[in-house]
Parts: sequence; C-alpha cells; structure tokens
Amino acid sequence: MRYLTGGVLIRVDRLTQAAGPELAISWKISNGGKTITFKLREGIHFSDGSPFSADDVAYTMQLLMDPSVHSPTGDSFRSDEGKVETRVPAPNRIAITFPAPIAGLDKLFDQVAIMSAKSPKKEMAVLGPYYVAEYKAGSYVQLQRNPNYWRHDAAGRQLPYIDSVHLDIQQNRDTEMLRLVRGEIDFISSLDAEYFDKVTSQNPALAHDAGVSLDSEQMWFNQVKNSPLPGYKKAWFASTSFRRAVSEAINREDLARIVFHGHAQPAVGPISPANKFWFNAKLQAHPFDQKSALRRLAQEGFQLRDGVLRDRDGHTVEFSVITNAGNKYRERMATMVQQDLAEIGIKLNIVTLDFPSLIERITRTFDYEACLLGLFNNDLDPNSQMNVWLSSAENHQWNPSQKTPQTEWEAEIDKLMRAQASTLDDKKRKSYVDKMQEIAWEQEPFIYLVNRNALSAISASLRNAHPVVLRPQVYWNIDELSVGGEVARKH
Repeated sequence: MRYLTGGVLIRVDRLTQAAGPELAISWKISNGGKTITFKLREGIHFSDGSPFSADDVAYTMQLLMDPSVHSPTGDSFRSDEGKVETRVPAPNRIAITFPAPIAGLDKLFDQVAIMSAKSPKKEMAVLGPYYVAEYKAGSYVQLQRNPNYWRHDAAGRQLPYIDSVHLDIQQNRDTEMLRLVRGEIDFISSLDAEYFDKVTSQNPALAHDAGVSLDSEQMWFNQVKNSPLPGYKKAWFASTSFRRAVSEAINREDLARIVFHGHAQPAVGPISPANKFWFNAKLQAHPFDQKSALRRLAQEGFQLRDGVLRDRDGHTVEFSVITNAGNKYRERMATMVQQDLAEIGIKLNIVTLDFPSLIERITRTFDYEACLLGLFNNDLDPNSQMNVWLSSAENHQWNPSQKTPQTEWEAEIDKLMRAQASTLDDKKRKSYVDKMQEIAWEQEPFIYLVNRNALSAISASLRNAHPVVLRPQVYWNIDELSVGGEVARKH
C-alpha cells in the first residue's frame, strides 16, 4: 500500500537496484555522514490539493522518529542516542541531521512515505500514483488515480496510465488461480512453486520466473549456553566441524529441484546472489559431499558403526528439528534433510509446531535443538541484517542477546558489521561485508539451504510489466503499466 500510494524522496529502482530522484531532485550527504540535504521538486501537490514543501518532510521525519510511534522504518535511522534535527532554509530545501553517521543513508528514504503537515485528510493525502478510495476489511482495497501525481511520460502525458487499481484480498489460492486464468485479475505478484507450475501447465504465457530472490531458507542449531539441552549436545552444536559436516551431508540441489520444482537454487550465505552489489561472488554454495562430512566428524571423535553415528563418549547422534506446521515446503525440506543425514548415521526427528509455539521456543524458552525457517529480505543494504548478525541482537537466532560475544568469530562479525555501518566509503563497506560473509560461510551458524526464485503470474493484457526479484515484483513500475491497447483503463 505504501509503495502504491506513498511518495518518497528517493526511490531504489527495483530493476537496476540503484537509487534515483523522486520528490527530491538532488541530495548531498555531509557532516561526516550525519546530515543529508535535499533539494525538492516545486509545484507539487498532495492528492487532496495541499501543496508539498520541505515542511512536510520535516513533519514526516519528526513523526517517524517519535519513540512512541514504534516505527520499524524509523528504527533504520536510529544511528545513536539523541534527536534527529531538521532545518528548513527554504520551501524546497531541507537538511536532516542524525546523531551519528548512517551508512547507505540515502537509500533508506525509499521506505519513507512523505505525509502532509497541514492537510485535514492527514495520512489519506498522498503524493504517490494512487490514493485509497475505498477499503472493505477482508475483501478489497480500491485505489484511484492521484489527479495531482507529478510524473509524466516522455510525451508529456500525466502518469499513471491506469485509472484505478482493485486489490482483492483473496484467502483461497485455488480461487485466485481460477480468476487469473479466466482473465478476471491481471496479475499475482508472488507465487509459490506449486501454483507457479499450475499456471505454467494451464497457460505458460502467464508465468514469469524472475530468477533467484533475496529470500532464504536455512537451518540452525541451538547454541544458547543456558538452554535445557544436555551438555554433550551443546558440545556438538558448538562445534564448527559438526555444523560443517551436517551442511555437507545435505543435498541442496535436490532441495531446489524436488521441493521447489527447480524454482530455487542452493544458497551460499547471508546475502543472496540477487543482491548485485553486496553479494560476495568469491563464495559458492557448500558442496554435497557425505564422505567429506564423515571425515570432519571423525576428526572430532565421531564414529560410524553399523549405520549409526556416535560421539567420542558413545552417545548416539540424534536430534530434532522444529519448523512451522502447515508450511509444506519446509516440511518437505525437513524430510529430505532427514533422509540425507541418515546416510551418515544421524537420526533426525521432525517436529512441526504452530508458529506462536515455535517462536516461543526459539526466543524465550530455548527448548529446542535445531530449527528450519526462512528469512524474507526486502532491503539490499546489509544494515538491514544488523538485527541478525550482531551477537547482542535478539534475532541472532542460534544464540541471541549475548552480553559479550561467546566466540571469537562472533566478535569479529560484530566488529565488521559495526565497521561497515559507520563507513561511508562503499568500497570499504563492501570489503567488510565480504569478510562477514566469508566468516558466516566458514562457521555456518546458519546452514543456508536454498534461495527461492521470484515467481509471479501476469495477464497478457498488462503492458510494460517487467517482473523483478525485489518486492514489489510486478508493480514496482505501477505508474508505467497499462492494460490492453488503451493508455488508461481500469485495472
């Protein structure tokens, strides 16, 4: 909704992954990376006719950074303790100063929809291509073309081409698919592999696979020191060799081919190959090599006898993996991992839990041995993963909220992530992030399994659609889409 209705100062192009001007025609970062100054477009109005100026940007930032609002978007800008200051030297200029430098500061504004400081309609007055005309809870959202939208095409025609957008809130995937094939809806922005193949079998022209996405599926072991696990299992899970051996025993190619019908690829690490700038191209997915896995385990004192793996003290190697019930892809992956690990003598038990119970286990009670889940990534910048990779972070899943790093390699990752977050030189940042990826690849606190592909379905009547791997996959260029042979038509 924010993408369809909210006007932003800077937009990250979902195709090129580069930042470009929107409501701001130019910007400059100064003061050691703490201040960003924008020059704004003039003569622009909100959807209700209210004039747009720097005062609206100042108002938006003040609201965004208000601690009582608890804005996740605002959290991205919280570089340090202290207030964010705004200065408006002219109606078309604003300087925003943060307490500390923020790496990748300009691209963060892609997420900030500017609100009107004066309109009586408040957040209903928008600067994006559409405004909300009607909303029926659980049923649909009706958007109408913003009559004051500032963008025009090369011929001088005001955008967007499409007059209205009807967003159906559809609970049943089968009904959604039927309506797509009948031509009652124009696109489905995100599909899973099974339904993508159904579309392909019924009408191949509708199906679009944009390639590997930013999203990953991974498995990890519980390394929390005070967890209720027996000491010998804690020792297994804390062993890099054990984690590496388990990783090598898993056939990622099979997971991609069988579970995701080929619409995925073996994952490499924290950053997907879809992230063109930040991905460390020197790294490759861990190979499937069960003989190497057994050699690693033997070096740690594990022995395979009569098809059963035992540790140096004679304990049978057996553990459970939890995943969320009802997610058939993760349940299938767990079953295939179970079969792979059986080949090296490890017994894996699969436990499916409702999502609240699973979250309780991995964040509060730590009463689990291993977990298989996924991460959905919307942001290219590695700063978006600070809440995962800092040892003190709550989402540092294998061992969250550490007062001090438990291992030397975690301390090194802390150092690298903080260094990249405070460095304004992209080449230096890249070197830090590359090293972080190398450590994560070597230590495998997360055993990355696959990166899923970005799958969508698009009607032939929808023109100028170029599906991409970044969300929103299909309607990232909504103001340039058209339907049928007409320049403007209901959609």
